[in-house]
Amino acid sequence: MIRRNFLFLAFVAVLSVAVAIFLLSFQYFRSEEEAKAFGRLSLYRSTVVAELERFSHLTYVLARDPFVIETAAGGSTADLDTRLAEFAERSGLDAIYLMRPDGLTISASNAGQTQSFVGQNYSFRPYFKDAVSAEQGRFYGIGATTGLPGYFIADAVVAGDGTLLGVIAIKIDLIKLENSWREAGEQVILSNADGVVLLASDATWRYQTLAPITPDQRARIDASRQFTGQPLQMLDWNQGTGARAVLNGADRIYLSTGDLPHHWQLHYFADHAPALTRSWLLTGLFTIIASTVLILGQFRQTRRIGAALRRAEAEEAQLRVANERLAVEIEERKTAERRLKRTQDELERAGRLAALGQLSASVTHELGQPIAAMRNHLAAADINPRAVDRVLPRIEELVDRMEGITRQLKFFARTEGDQFAAVDLGAAMQASLSLVQPNMVTGEVALSWTPPAMPICVRGNKLRIEQVMVNLLRNAVDAMEDSDEARLAVEVGQDAQNAWFTIRDTGHGLGDATLADLQEPFVTTRESGRGMGLGLAISANIVAEHHGRIDARNAPDGGAIFTVYFANQPAETFEDAAE
Repeated sequence: MIRRNFLFLAFVAVLSVAVAIFLLSFQYFRSEEEAKAFGRLSLYRSTVVAELERFSHLTYVLARDPFVIETAAGGSTADLDTRLAEFAERSGLDAIYLMRPDGLTISASNAGQTQSFVGQNYSFRPYFKDAVSAEQGRFYGIGATTGLPGYFIADAVVAGDGTLLGVIAIKIDLIKLENSWREAGEQVILSNADGVVLLASDATWRYQTLAPITPDQRARIDASRQFTGQPLQMLDWNQGTGARAVLNGADRIYLSTGDLPHHWQLHYFADHAPALTRSWLLTGLFTIIASTVLILGQFRQTRRIGAALRRAEAEEAQLRVANERLAVEIEERKTAERRLKRTQDELERAGRLAALGQLSASVTHELGQPIAAMRNHLAAADINPRAVDRVLPRIEELVDRMEGITRQLKFFARTEGDQFAAVDLGAAMQASLSLVQPNMVTGEVALSWTPPAMPICVRGNKLRIEQVMVNLLRNAVDAMEDSDEARLAVEVGQDAQNAWFTIRDTGHGLGDATLADLQEPFVTTRESGRGMGLGLAISANIVAEHHGRIDARNAPDGGAIFTVYFANQPAETFEDAAE
């Protein structure tokens, strides 16, 4: 299944890349074809302009020819007919002819021929009207006499005094431009300002329009007899976006230029088949290479899979053996974890019993004094019964003192569970100081302690938090046994993140040991026989259960500083931890 999915994904990937290659390469090759088309369009534009301008000065010269002026002034036309015929043959012109001021042709290079211009009146032609107005006339249209298209250029013939004698005109045959386009296999169209096709590589496109003809345009064309007998229908083409057009239903590269005389336009169409062919070839080449690579990859993968299956069979047997061993190790680890849990519970109990052992001697001493005093007061009451009223208040004071001492022992006798509740660190510290008060008196320790003005509460187990405080206080007192000046500073506080208490002593400090070292069971900085090293290990576990942390460091002026932090967390966090 995985292999089938891989083959499908590989096929999709190759197909996607092939499509991308085809699109990108087609765009690139088409841009190359467009560049070629632009070059061809520029060439054909140059040939059209050159053809139109090649004889542009000829009518100017002929209008000043003495023979032309003489004939226009009323001289014989026979000699001029011969002269114009020879000149037209040598220059390759279709015709040269001379008209009177009223437009009637009196002499022509084709005089005596069937379709001679002589005797024809061309006063309706725009080129004649422009020449009469002292401007060079230019015009393209279908010949009114021959029915053949041509490009007409005309200039006025005037006498020395400026009198208009006539108009000399030439007709240029541009059909050879069509032939050159057709022979080159090109698709080229030359249109005038009205959008009428004048010349085209395909003769059937001639006199069709590239855009609809308006009534005003139609009237002007009919008045000049420019395209006599032509319906001027729309060409089957549609210009697209960019360099694209559809011509006779075929998609073509299309470029045009309007930089021609008379606002004519030259349109060039090129087939994008070469770009399409090159794109298909490149895409096919990529597909063949990708398929070959994929097939070779599948062959190699098949070989690897076979080898992997053989290795897997051997490893499976080893794995079964390893699983059996692992099951035995898991069971052994569970047994070890149960033993470790029992050991941790025993360590906590051992720590409390060790504290109880040290406290018992102090309690015995403290209880001995009030008991002896009570005995003396009772003896005095027996001797003097009237002194009972004075003795009873003193006995009550002694009983209160003994009750306070025995209340300290309840710290070790209570068996309450691990339920979490709100614990005031200030009150807990006060109770813990009361428990180690005998140790501080024995060690002549000076206490610096100011209870906080407001309760500083955390969520936890009061008994276990007091146990941490007692362990750290006892460690601090024990550390100052050999100090010249035993001073104990205790502080409880709170900031935005934590509630904390700090115990600072002037003892021997931590030395080279780290907090991690001291938290290990049976690790202690005291001399051999002076402690089991369980206090910090037990305290660290209790603080961890309360999501807190212990920080220990040597004080700059000697001694050690222990700080216990409890995070200010929502009460629900502690409740979940207790559960």
